[in-house]
Amino acid sequence: MCGVCGIWSPPARAAEDPTEAARLMFFSLYALQHRGQESAGIAATDGRDLRVVRRMGLVGQVFSEPDLGVLGGRAAMGHTRYSTTGSSKIQNAQPLVVRDDRLGELAIGHNGNCINAREIRDELGAQGARFVTSSDTEVVAQAIASAPGASWDDRLRHALPTLAGAWSLVILTPAALYAVRDPLGVRPLSLGRRDGAWLVASETCALDTIGAEFVRDVEPGEVLRIDDRGPERVADLAAQGRRGLCIFEHVYLASASSRLGGVSVYATRERMGEILAEEHPAQADAVIPVPDSAIPAAVGYARRSGIPFHEGLIKNRYIGRTFIQPSDELRRHNVALKYNALGDVLEGRRVVVVDDSIVRGNTSGPIVDLLRRHGAREVHMRICSPPIRHACYFGVDMARRGELIAARLSVEEIRRHIGADTLGYLSLEGMVRATGGTADEYCSACFTGEYLVPVQLELDKSVLEKVP
Repeated sequence: MCGVCGIWSPPARAAEDPTEAARLMFFSLYALQHRGQESAGIAATDGRDLRVVRRMGLVGQVFSEPDLGVLGGRAAMGHTRYSTTGSSKIQNAQPLVVRDDRLGELAIGHNGNCINAREIRDELGAQGARFVTSSDTEVVAQAIASAPGASWDDRLRHALPTLAGAWSLVILTPAALYAVRDPLGVRPLSLGRRDGAWLVASETCALDTIGAEFVRDVEPGEVLRIDDRGPERVADLAAQGRRGLCIFEHVYLASASSRLGGVSVYATRERMGEILAEEHPAQADAVIPVPDSAIPAAVGYARRSGIPFHEGLIKNRYIGRTFIQPSDELRRHNVALKYNALGDVLEGRRVVVVDDSIVRGNTSGPIVDLLRRHGAREVHMRICSPPIRHACYFGVDMARRGELIAARLSVEEIRRHIGADTLGYLSLEGMVRATGGTADEYCSACFTGEYLVPVQLELDKSVLEKVP
């Protein structure tokens, strides 16, 4: 996951308000908080040097008004972290900064996962590079800084083709802002405009939050340099004849208010619910969602099935997403804190519960039990994605394969494990159809096991921490 964003402002606007770029980054990161809740950071420049503030915690906890004064400048970039390579600690918080004696400083924020980071780190280490983190982002930054070339443009062109996996990057130097997307476009990245300033962000919801106009998506494999002349493509690394946007972005990761590839995430989730109702109907009195990401799908299920929609679970808005908590123990603890059930909605009723996915199976069982304890007579679980049977190596720390419940159990066994009366998953074909796209436009490896690039199945997030 992770959220990245950047802004390049005209000199006149920076002169009027030296903190505007950092302030816009702050609110953009707020809009991307759902993509990472472990740490946050902003790097800014006035054209001479880079200044960085990064700390552990949520965006609202990390930055203060005095920080914006420190960060003042005409350009800035920001990051919210959700760790997939490298543990959750301040050394791995982003943006990370590297320095080259000839070209100066470069700050980088990364969304995705570089799956050959270990090999690149070994090569660079043999050449004398020193590493201070266990993050693949530092490996990417050092690969760029160590590449041959008289400019950052040249070094990006040389270094990026050596990377494998998924990476949407926002890079800031005192002279330019760069927006980079991997050749398959696994992770999203959008380009926007506001009062003469150019912006990039992981999702369009960040542009909407600060009143920016969406211009277009950064294309898969595209390397954009943004400076006072505007955006300019300096490289095109796109994979020929193949695209691979992560379809789980539509299912869960992205904000419902965003658009991915021009497609409304909210509308896609509603269609997922409609198709789910066709594929797995149920005799029930109410359709209830597991808030928040499954609400649109539950609306679609209710509309197509004719069963009334109700809120049967109320979410505590001050508890973070359990899916991206770092341990099973915390995740199980949070289920008890996260939801309150409405007994007057549930008492004596047969309910269809719509959720986005079942990953480890640790939350679905307690939810079913919670609904029964508050009076539900029958609980029919409906999932608006297929069973997740394979690990993700491209930027989502779901679990190792052995921890995925659908990799070990059949659908009927999962039903018994979570205690539901019936259980139905959306088909792969139905999920793709809901997006309005085709299967060859998406990466669906977590459902199918068909990875778009070769992966090492034993990879885990601590792979770089095991290196001396």
